[in-house]
Amino acid sequence: MEFVIVTGLSGAGKTQAMHALEDIGFFCVDNLPPALIPVFYDLCTQSEGFRSRIAVVTDTRGGELFKSFFAALETLKRDHKPYKILFLDSSDPVLVRRFKETRRRHPLSDDLGGALEQAVKLERDMLGPVKDCADYVIDTSGVSPTQLRVRVSQLFLEGASDSLSVHCISFGFKFGIPMEADLVFDVRCLPNPFYEDALRPLTGLDPQVRDYVMDSDDTRGFLTRFTDMVDYLLPLYGKEGKSQLVIAVGCTGGHHRSVALAQYMCDHLAGQGIRASVTHRDIQKS
Repeated sequence: MEFVIVTGLSGAGKTQAMHALEDIGFFCVDNLPPALIPVFYDLCTQSEGFRSRIAVVTDTRGGELFKSFFAALETLKRDHKPYKILFLDSSDPVLVRRFKETRRRHPLSDDLGGALEQAVKLERDMLGPVKDCADYVIDTSGVSPTQLRVRVSQLFLEGASDSLSVHCISFGFKFGIPMEADLVFDVRCLPNPFYEDALRPLTGLDPQVRDYVMDSDDTRGFLTRFTDMVDYLLPLYGKEGKSQLVIAVGCTGGHHRSVALAQYMCDHLAGQGIRASVTHRDIQKS
C-alpha cells in the first residue's frame, strides 16, 4: 500500500494537494488526528477491496491532538509499515496575505489573541521538526493552485517507488529562491535574450530563445559542468535514502535562461531513465 501523510503550514495548500491526490486515484482523509493514523492504516490493510493508495491530511487544526504526530510515526516504523510525508510550506508574508484575503481564522490565532503574524511564526516553529523528517517538501510561495496540483500529480503519478525522483524548477531571482531547493544554480552570467527585441516576449520554451541561450561557448561550458555535477551527485543522494532532489535554476526574471536550462536538465535526466519533472515557476510573471 502507498500511504502518504500530508501536512504543513496552514494556508500553504494542503487542500489543493489533497484534491490533486484524489484526482490521480488516492483515497484521501482530511484533518485526521495523528494518534488515529496507525489505526486507519490497519483499517486500510485489513479491508477487502480498499484502495491501495491512501493519503491522510493532519496538521495543527487538531490542537493538542497534533502533539502525538511523532508517536504515530514511531508506531508505523515499529510495525514496519511504510509511509511518505509530503510537507507544504510557504513564506510568512504569503501565508499572512492568504489568510487576510480569505478572511479565514488561523488555527492558532485564538491562543494569541487573534494575532495572525505571531500565529504563523508559532506554527512554523512547531512544525520545524516535522518538515525536517519529510520525504517531500513543496514551497507554494510563488506557485499558483494549478501549478501546485500539477506538481503533486507529477510527484505521485507513477506510484510508490524507493528510487530518487528529481524535480527541476526555473525561477526568477527577483521573485525569490524556492525554499524547497536542494541545489541552486545561478545562470544570470549567461547570454540574456531579454536584450534582443525579437526574443524578449518569448520564453525559454521557444526554440529561438533556447537556441540563443545554448549557442554560446559560456553556456556549453556551463552545461558540461552542470550535467557532470548532477550526474555525480544523484547516486550519492540515493545512497543516503533521499526520496526527492529539487534543482532550482534561476535567472533575473525566470522567463528565458533559467527556463531553457531547467528544461534541458529535466530532459537530460529523463533520457537516463530517472524520474524527472519540471516546473517553470515564474514564466508567466512580469
